[in-house]
Amino acid sequence: MAIPPPSSDDVAAIADRYRLGLNAADVAAFRELITGALTSYDAVERLYSERLPEPPARDWKWPDQAANELGAWYVTAEISTAGRGAELAWASGRGPLAGRRVAVKDNIEVAGLPMMNGSATVEGYVPRRDATVVTRLLEAGATITGKSVCEDLCFSGGSHTSRTGPVRNPWDRTKSAGGSSSGSAALVAAGDADMALGGDQGGSVRIPSSFCGTVGHKPTYGLVPYTGAFPIENTLDHLGPITRTVRDAAVLLGVLAGRDGLDPRQRSDPPAGGYLDELDAGVAGLRIGVVEEGFAIPGLSQPGVDETVRAAIGALAAAGARVSQVSIPWHRDALHVWSVIATDGATNQMIDGNAYGMNAAGLYDPELIAHYAKGRRDHAARMSESLKLTALCGRYSIDRNGGRYYAMARNLALELAAAYDAALTEADVLVMPTLPIVASAIPAPGASRDEHLARSLEMIPNTAPFDVTGHPATSVPAGLYEGLPTGLMIIGRHLADSTCLRVAAAYETAVGGFPHP
Repeated sequence: MAIPPPSSDDVAAIADRYRLGLNAADVAAFRELITGALTSYDAVERLYSERLPEPPARDWKWPDQAANELGAWYVTAEISTAGRGAELAWASGRGPLAGRRVAVKDNIEVAGLPMMNGSATVEGYVPRRDATVVTRLLEAGATITGKSVCEDLCFSGGSHTSRTGPVRNPWDRTKSAGGSSSGSAALVAAGDADMALGGDQGGSVRIPSSFCGTVGHKPTYGLVPYTGAFPIENTLDHLGPITRTVRDAAVLLGVLAGRDGLDPRQRSDPPAGGYLDELDAGVAGLRIGVVEEGFAIPGLSQPGVDETVRAAIGALAAAGARVSQVSIPWHRDALHVWSVIATDGATNQMIDGNAYGMNAAGLYDPELIAHYAKGRRDHAARMSESLKLTALCGRYSIDRNGGRYYAMARNLALELAAAYDAALTEADVLVMPTLPIVASAIPAPGASRDEHLARSLEMIPNTAPFDVTGHPATSVPAGLYEGLPTGLMIIGRHLADSTCLRVAAAYETAVGGFPHP
């Protein structure tokens, strides 16, 4: 059988857990009923196994350590076709990504290549299917050159939690590259990949982009299908591009965006037209709202970062934008809303629900669920400090309150989104520093738990709110402070990703391009 029949002790233990008040005769009767019900599980296993694809034979290598000084590659490869259509696009040079070398964050499935998601709990897994975004890359003519290192289950804004070791910032090898898409941003900034895919649940596309000086775009929630990427929390999960230029981000977003019919996060189709249509339209007459609460965050913001970002906003004003100050008091409380959703939601789904959880239609990965469930039992002690804190706090909250605080936070998220929407009726985009700080030092071996946690979570107050609300947000390099990149974040209305990229492109033009390490 798919599942061995339960013993009487199994049934009694479950009955006690749910306080069902069963006596010995009840237990015996329910044991027989459960045994009969398990025939459906046998049938499902048989039917599923008959349809299970074999992973393709794709060549890959462990990275040469001498050529991986940033610690940013998990595996390297040269994959350039995904079926006949992709082969034709690639061979003809007509695909929009023809000749472009792309790194794929290692929380995204590339069939036949090892996947670790930065964690001992996933290490050794080999997917059988490509994620939707991987299929779209290949069909557009891209060459996938490998999997980029990410943080332990993608739950860190610093680059020190992956089981493969820290990812180092190409501007200063002692500094964090940012997380959780740490390898993706480091590789693009260093020129080791033309572009990369990242994931973003609390800022994980924009954080490493700000620290490393790349362009990172978190799309409108649901615009890019998450199918085939390791989930954290369905209401927070996003995938997006990390590139060296805004034009590349717009091209890559055009390839990635659109419904696939398999992802429950996707609720609407992208707007008509492409992301290049108005990219070069400039900002003359556009209204830009500078969010006061995104600056001078007490005890955190570095004045030099704020000053650099304000100078970047000045360049937009000089290019013809109508710049004004706006106040959104909700922004300072938004991190609390994100924290409860991310803590209780990730505990319920990513930890106890073995990543996918239940109760949502779409394409699941049963093999990954089983592999991770076993890995989590065997290797939970090796999880990062931020994951352990999340699991402990989240389970305490859920056990004590039955999910009440998660429900309250999701309801408050509606008010939070409405507050940004209201500001966006008076402005075409909102702007603020992507992060209040520049890259911090990678914790030294033997660093305290408090330091590990601080370096994982300190930078997210401006990025995390827009994972809750789903607004599109682009981070572009705003200039250097103390020799390290800063980020200007541009936030737009839902599905107005093209407006964010248009403003980003105008700034890029105004400053003559972005510096590289």
